Amino acid sequence: MLERLFHLRESGTTVRTEILAGVTTFATLSYIIFVQPAVLSTTGMDFGAVMVATCLAAALATLLIGLLANYPIAAAPAMGHNFFFAYTVVAGMGVPWAVALGADFLAGAVFIGLAAFRFREAVMDAVPESLKAAIPAGIGLLIAFVGLQMAGIVVPSAGAFAKLGRLTAPPTLLAIAGFLAIALLQLRRVRGAILIGILGTTVVGAVLGLLPFRGIVAAPPSLAPTFLRLDLAGALKPGLLDVVLIFLFLAVFDTVGTLIGVSTQAGLLRDGKLPRAGRALLADAIGTTAGTALGTSTVTAYVESAAGTAAGGRTGLANVVTAALLVLAIFFHPLAQLMGGSVRSGDLQLSPVTAAALMTIGYLMVGNAARVRWDDLSDAVPAFLTLVVMPLSLSIADGLAFGFISCALLKLLAGRGRELRPLTYVLAALFVVRFAVM
Repeated sequence: MLERLFHLRESGTTVRTEILAGVTTFATLSYIIFVQPAVLSTTGMDFGAVMVATCLAAALATLLIGLLANYPIAAAPAMGHNFFFAYTVVAGMGVPWAVALGADFLAGAVFIGLAAFRFREAVMDAVPESLKAAIPAGIGLLIAFVGLQMAGIVVPSAGAFAKLGRLTAPPTLLAIAGFLAIALLQLRRVRGAILIGILGTTVVGAVLGLLPFRGIVAAPPSLAPTFLRLDLAGALKPGLLDVVLIFLFLAVFDTVGTLIGVSTQAGLLRDGKLPRAGRALLADAIGTTAGTALGTSTVTAYVESAAGTAAGGRTGLANVVTAALLVLAIFFHPLAQLMGGSVRSGDLQLSPVTAAALMTIGYLMVGNAARVRWDDLSDAVPAFLTLVVMPLSLSIADGLAFGFISCALLKLLAGRGRELRPLTYVLAALFVVRFAVM
């Protein structure tokens, strides 16, 4: 049965190899199980319900990619998207979280509808390579900055944008130690380094009494606080159209870019193209719509899947294993709450374990900046604006807007307008309209 479903021999793999790959992928991406509810709970959403929704949505999307497309590429709520959801839409714009979920659901529905028209592939072709590199790097800086704040390393300042916090505070020292431990494990190429470092940081925090220990295994929390609580009517208001478009836009970049990156490493491309890519994109979009109905933000393909392909994963069987482990994780709610919990330090509420994970994810994403053509100012300036505006404005949307608008203007003024596709100018014009309207 496994041979018929996943073509193991044809792919040059075995059941044992695929199981190992699935476990490796789970170990690498499992931080999202507690980072996601930690981020979304800042909007007033229930931590436990978001955790269950995250596990179920990730398991569904991962399983669908494995069964429909037969690829070892897992999916889960996207880092960056959750910050846009929590900090830009809810906190920054004052949109209730139920309305934000509705907007995210609409983006997922449009995502499904566009799959038949190869729209996402067209968008990827229309975006200059420098911006493709700058966007994830800018998101990485934003995530890292939030992580520094959660650690207490950087704190608000009345006379400046920010300043150094009290580095000798126990929660801050714990976050720094966790970050360095993960970096050391990655340096030594330890599989699951992020998970191991996070678990170690959690154990140390619990032993020292910095984090309240409530157990490890328990009955799953209720989904009721978030299940089907999305407000579609509120999301359909004209003022939120740009939010829907940005959710859609971010999903396009993350999913297509991850599919290409991981499949290239695994040797899955054929003549430069990914067979059955449409099925994988459809599964990803279904994961987003199902996830918002359950109570979590955009689900997308995860670059951490590269850890599984490096372990030999070549088929969807690895995804089946990863999906099963995501479902089992629901029963470890007390441990997830311990990891994602916060502790008071002076006037600050710090989350040392989550902070260590976010800083790690941040520097991993910032590495994309190396692919920017810094010797060409028409590429470098838009990339630079994208990189700095995202973290300084705490807005992914504003960073994207500055990048696309400046890129279109500079290419036109330099007499090199033909280097960009027409769709690039359409996207830039939409961002100009967004600024004009808001």
